[in-house]
Amino acid sequence: MGARVTPEKILYQTTVTAHGGRDGQARSVDGGFSVNLSVPKVLGGPGGEGTNPEQLFAAGYAACFLGAVKLVARNSKVALPDDTSVTATVGIGPVPAGYALAVELVASLPGIERSVAEDIVSGAHERCPYSNATRGNVDVKLTVA
Repeated sequence: MGARVTPEKILYQTTVTAHGGRDGQARSVDGGFSVNLSVPKVLGGPGGEGTNPEQLFAAGYAACFLGAVKLVARNSKVALPDDTSVTATVGIGPVPAGYALAVELVASLPGIERSVAEDIVSGAHERCPYSNATRGNVDVKLTVA
């Protein structure tokens, strides 16, 4: 089992409440985040302009992983270009006990030697809270573009 953060060590937390499930709304208690949700047509829903949990997870994972990439690069004294990015692709599919996710993270570190970029991405995967939360539970494929 992975490392766990104890309540007294939590540095930040937020609370979001969803109403209506995958076809409703989600809003943070401070009002800074509010989003309409809709089920994609491919999953049997109407589609529409709302987002969905997979998109939200992809956005959170990509942003968090990029933060970890920047931390590892800074600690390794590697200057990253401004156009460094992480793209997360999140898929959902059936498993015997319901549904599960699969993730691919594509890190683009333009101008950084490939072996250095791979080391940074590997180190980020060890440090990123999303990677730590999914490790052993979700297949995560790492790619350096």
